[in-house]
Amino acid sequence: MKAAVSTIGRFHSVNQALQLQARGALAALFTGYPRFKLRDSGIDPALLRSWPWLQTPYMALIRYPWFQSRLAGEWAWRAQSMHDRHVAANLPECDVAIVLSGMGLRTGRAIQERGGRHVCDRGSSHIGFQDDLLHEEYGLHGFAWKGIDPRVKARELAEYERADAIAVPSNFVRDSFIARGVAAERLRLLPYGGDLSRFRPLGPKDGGFRILFVGQPGIRKGLPYLLQAVRRAGIAGAELVLTGLEQPETATLLGRDGGGLPVTMTGVLHGDDLVREMSRASVLVLPSVEEGLAMVMAEAMACGTPVIATTNTGAADLFTDGVEGFIVPIRDPDALADRLVRLAGDPALTAAMGRAARERIRSFGGWDDYGRRLHAALEELVRPTASPPLTPAPVPAGAPS
Repeated sequence: MKAAVSTIGRFHSVNQALQLQARGALAALFTGYPRFKLRDSGIDPALLRSWPWLQTPYMALIRYPWFQSRLAGEWAWRAQSMHDRHVAANLPECDVAIVLSGMGLRTGRAIQERGGRHVCDRGSSHIGFQDDLLHEEYGLHGFAWKGIDPRVKARELAEYERADAIAVPSNFVRDSFIARGVAAERLRLLPYGGDLSRFRPLGPKDGGFRILFVGQPGIRKGLPYLLQAVRRAGIAGAELVLTGLEQPETATLLGRDGGGLPVTMTGVLHGDDLVREMSRASVLVLPSVEEGLAMVMAEAMACGTPVIATTNTGAADLFTDGVEGFIVPIRDPDALADRLVRLAGDPALTAAMGRAARERIRSFGGWDDYGRRLHAALEELVRPTASPPLTPAPVPAGAPS
């Protein structure tokens, strides 16, 4: 069995490709990143297919507010559409194409026309569920949600319908698909792992109580609830560190809910800078309203840092509430504050949870458990006894690619 992996960037797809490569099952990794960005990835250069002409400029420009507000949506649409066309036209001999959702309609057709299988790899909740939830959430905080581009939504819904299987990283995501009428037997639950080679404890914890958030600080990631929780917890000497790309609403939320709080903004961190920040932290807090399975949780755990996360982050597929961290409902700053107070008041508990978190990721073998599950799922999908692949249908008029 040989599989081609297609992604617009890195995400979990590089780890996915590495696991297939280790099992002799990788036909190619297609990416929108330039080759030099992946030279340390471990992917065999002969199997790496880079098409960076639209995605690389997008990544360079997305940091600028004027680009985010005016051009980012259209640029992303074009980048993903052209990436899909490029991969569909250049697929190597393989049995399966695993394509990140939103850029697999033509690639899926191409592999199915050969008699192969298309796996739609969705890292977040069902796109319709996601759109509705975020519309509600933005409204709760007085912001207008412009919604997911209708072209993107139509294309992705078509991918769900046409794919031979849909890979999802958590039960939260799985449940969102079932709630939208997708048959459970079409879903493959494949929780992500953690990178033990890169993410590991770097020195002792700081002396104070350091609360770390990693992600895009905004509405979707639950920033208002985190700020409210830190204020309600009132932990003396506590520091809140926000790491990630600021969103259009970040400054407003900080001014409204974070005024007077000891907040440090680091911007986006990479490599050992991120590992060091995770290692220094007393706890990682991820109060997201909607995620798939945030890899930053496993990364922080690999650094020996406990996690407080919501039910909508996939946390329950990664760790046990009360052992390696805490899992709380969404939109509940009181629950977040309570867990922060418990950890700050009991350093022994915080240290024990950190050790348990590191051991939990070690027990997965980093990404090895994911790799075993993925390979087994793909082998099952291509067995001759399995149902035949879907007959390719024309690209829907409402979902241009």
